[in-house]
Amino acid sequence: MSLRQRLAQLAGRLQEPQKVARFQRLCGVEALPRRSAAPATDPRGDEKAEAPLAGDVRRREQQPGTSAGPQAPGSDRNQCPAKPGGGGGGAPNGVRNGLATELGPASPRRVGALRRNSLTGEEGELAHVSNWPLYYLFCFGTELGNELFYILFFPFWIWNLDPLVGRRLVVIWVLVMYLGQCTKDIIRWPRPASPPVVKLEVFYNSEYSMPSTHAMSGTAIPISMVLLTYGRWQYPLIYGLILIPCWCSLVCLSRIYMGMHSILDIIAGFLYTILILAIFYPFVDLIDNFNQTHKYAPLIIIGLHLALGIFSFTLDTWSTSRGDTAEILGSGAGIACGSHVTYNLGLILDPSLDILPLARPPITVTLCGKAILRILIGMVFVLIVRDIMKKITIPLACKIFNIPCDDVRKARQHMEVELPYRYITYGMVGFSITFLIPYIFFFIGIS
Repeated sequence: MSLRQRLAQLAGRLQEPQKVARFQRLCGVEALPRRSAAPATDPRGDEKAEAPLAGDVRRREQQPGTSAGPQAPGSDRNQCPAKPGGGGGGAPNGVRNGLATELGPASPRRVGALRRNSLTGEEGELAHVSNWPLYYLFCFGTELGNELFYILFFPFWIWNLDPLVGRRLVVIWVLVMYLGQCTKDIIRWPRPASPPVVKLEVFYNSEYSMPSTHAMSGTAIPISMVLLTYGRWQYPLIYGLILIPCWCSLVCLSRIYMGMHSILDIIAGFLYTILILAIFYPFVDLIDNFNQTHKYAPLIIIGLHLALGIFSFTLDTWSTSRGDTAEILGSGAGIACGSHVTYNLGLILDPSLDILPLARPPITVTLCGKAILRILIGMVFVLIVRDIMKKITIPLACKIFNIPCDDVRKARQHMEVELPYRYITYGMVGFSITFLIPYIFFFIGIS
């Protein structure tokens, strides 16, 4: 057997959904027994309905040629059918890769609807969880790759710690996430099959699986933090060497635990990120300086991010991937443009190179109080900006493209609505984070 055949065989084993299910069982997650809807004349119907571990299952529409009965683990039930001519054994975007269960009365041993997809209405499966500390740990790990974390993490760096590091973390994050999302839509591999996998999270279930962008973000952010801060700030390197594997492994394992990725997806995401960092990290300093100092930087930034978005949005059907990519590019463009304006107005100036490395300032009540005030005031303004822009952009896009706006969820599944909404809204959010809000801090004296 050649090396290529051995690698293909190994990749096939690492992609098996049974391995994901085995890891879930090892961590104390088991699927509840599934049952079909009982006929009205079946006298055992009421008895089944009262079974303590039974849950009504909302099935996907049956595909032609499939039976209604249970299928063996690893079968193509709940997997996306291949796109004709798509190549690579992929699947159409937007097709759910697992069963979603209805909410029911939950016992203390049951967990359900962990993350409800507000755009598709899909909900997580009810499951038997026997190890709650691991459950909460992995929920925290998976949140390290979600919007709530990003919208707190990057502003915290820019407002309270080190604006230079914060800006460059955003540059790396945008690059890594954009390449990851585009690669998903090129390879088009479906999520792990359910059953046997238990889908505890379904928010990203309409996206493709390979590579895991959570794993990419969970690898890129801690490594970049250490690369950007070591030598610039005074701290023992061992702290960074502990942070990287802890952060990375927590995020990666959480995606397997949630049933959203195979082991191969995680490994590919990790290695892909290392390759991206090795190639592009040396240019981060150049990109950041260009964003701040070049006369025509805002025009080039906006044009480049729009071009990248248009190039990547060639999906066969609607998916959260399209909106997420637009949100990432919009945020990156907004933060870069805001840093350009801030630099030219002299609101935030990076420390001179001759005073490096920076020492940690003494922690005082005043320092902590200002940091808390900046976060609270800043996040209030971020949420206000996001809400205002959402209320403006969605109806405006619907009116321009003649799309009904009665149901916002359905309207947002049109590319003509979703892309302008995400680009403009999160572009303004990013611009606010690096310019409008620091200007407010300067005005009220807490900068």
